[in-house]
Amino acid sequence: MSKRKLFAAAATAVAGALALSACTPTTPGTTGSGTGGDAATPTAINVAWNQAFFSRNSDTDYGNATANNNILYMANDAIGYYNQDLEITQNPSFGSYELVSEDPLQVEINFAETATWSDGTPVTAADAVLLWGATSTNFNTVSEAEQESIEVDDDTGEVSGVAGDAVYFNAASPGYQLITDFPEISDDGKSLTYTFSQPFVDWEILAMSPTTVPAHVVGMRALGAADAEAGKQAVLDAFQNNDRAALAEIAKVFNNDFNFKSMPTEEDLLVSSGPYVITDLVEEQYITLERNENYQGERTPSIDQVTVRIIPDAQASVQALQNGEVLITQPQSTADILQQLQAMDNVEVLTQSGATYEHVDLVFNNGGPFDPATYGGNADTARLVRQAFLQAIPRQQIIDNIIKPLNPEAEVRNSFSVVPGSPEYDATAEANGMEATYGGGGNVDAARELLAQAGVTNPTVRMMFAQNNTRRQQEFQLISEAAGQAGFTVVDVSSVDWGQLLSQNDQYDASLFGWQSTAVGVSQVPPNFLSDGQNNYGGFNSTRADELLNELNVTTDPDRQNEIVREVEKILVDEAFGITIFQFPEITGISNQVTGVSSIPLAPTYFWNFWEWEVA
Repeated sequence: MSKRKLFAAAATAVAGALALSACTPTTPGTTGSGTGGDAATPTAINVAWNQAFFSRNSDTDYGNATANNNILYMANDAIGYYNQDLEITQNPSFGSYELVSEDPLQVEINFAETATWSDGTPVTAADAVLLWGATSTNFNTVSEAEQESIEVDDDTGEVSGVAGDAVYFNAASPGYQLITDFPEISDDGKSLTYTFSQPFVDWEILAMSPTTVPAHVVGMRALGAADAEAGKQAVLDAFQNNDRAALAEIAKVFNNDFNFKSMPTEEDLLVSSGPYVITDLVEEQYITLERNENYQGERTPSIDQVTVRIIPDAQASVQALQNGEVLITQPQSTADILQQLQAMDNVEVLTQSGATYEHVDLVFNNGGPFDPATYGGNADTARLVRQAFLQAIPRQQIIDNIIKPLNPEAEVRNSFSVVPGSPEYDATAEANGMEATYGGGGNVDAARELLAQAGVTNPTVRMMFAQNNTRRQQEFQLISEAAGQAGFTVVDVSSVDWGQLLSQNDQYDASLFGWQSTAVGVSQVPPNFLSDGQNNYGGFNSTRADELLNELNVTTDPDRQNEIVREVEKILVDEAFGITIFQFPEITGISNQVTGVSSIPLAPTYFWNFWEWEVA
């Protein structure tokens, strides 16, 4: 179990998600091929991913992960999505949004008549109100002291320790937090207008996906409503009247009921608004989606059934592609994996820079080697130890040994927030001082000097990373060797469940993983670095950084946005928050038995246009 806090962002805040995986046997009832072109003959394909699905609600802290979002991208519809050029493409068959006013910022969302849940219930404003209410934190009643008793089970996502009728939604969004007034709802319930208390820079990203789990299902489960219409109305009434008792029950359902790793017995938990519905789920093995017969939208797929097999091992996923057990895979890339894919007949190989970057974060508040409390509250000593460890990380060697065989042009990434090659990258990297401070890393002599200056001898650092990830094992080996020469003892505390353990930072002192962007926008920055940020697992705390990051969420001037990001990054480097290493090279292997597949450098990568896939 892990204690949690109120969060500054959720999945809706484009925070970036984590990707893991596990291996599966052949999925019963599906094959790697089909008989495309004949509407009377069902088609089915298998594809591969590297982490298992575990939550139908990706708008909680627990459920916010790429493994869930990929599936829900196929199961839930949206008003907008990113195309191959990373432009927002409208989907009017689900709805539309409009900027009504800039001062105050007002956004109107309209749901199309064709927007329905898979059980036939129309999508309405109640569904949007549920997402807003749950992630706005406006309705949470637990005090800061009471939050200390709240725990979230790292395995199941179960929230416990909420006393009596206290309201606690385990989710938050910086955008929805700026909507403090109940939205204006049309008479027919098909549209609503949000009024923001301050400008929100990424309002359009918020409006693209205005719904999450169905309000009518939550209303029936939480409040005993007799039918779908009564369920929706009960949810609306609870938020509009700030009914504490009702909201406490809604929060319990929102937080807990939609978390599952195998097929639930209650079918209402599977209700979706998109082209597919989940029909089979075996823990750590596979998840199957079938065509939603009630779907009336434009993104109608030609393939009747898609099974996502969970294959964490890159070699195994390549073998599955070669054997025809899957038709698409996007394995963790290494030079050997790329060569094997390129050597296959009847397989197209796509290569590009991905949406993910590798980094190491340090823990500030666990009583470990980087925590001032370890040194009697001496922040300077703890900072020197952090700087020493970061100096030892051999960034250039990692790239030369592991990444350049895939991308000869690969370079060290020197920004926490800005993608290499983007217009602001060079200026941000220069302003933050990361390259000037650490260079290519692996500076054992500098690390020793910093430890000597701190007066600390042989500190032990426990490093968390994906145990079943070959590339990270290789990275860890290089890091532990260099840090060992500098005077650290680095302990391997890797786990196959590392993603769910990140919030339990008493188990590790440094983490090695990747952030994956889900959208284009600056609101993805604050959740990683705010003191109460959703993704700030290491407990970094800076009053000045908090001021800047909160300003960033409401700043629409691009020049000021850039200034804020650069100042925040300078603070992160000065305080030795962590360090970035490289942008992921991405490889996608596609069998010639399926057409229309491509990938974008944002989550959901190759799933982005699933409705255009066809069985050859």
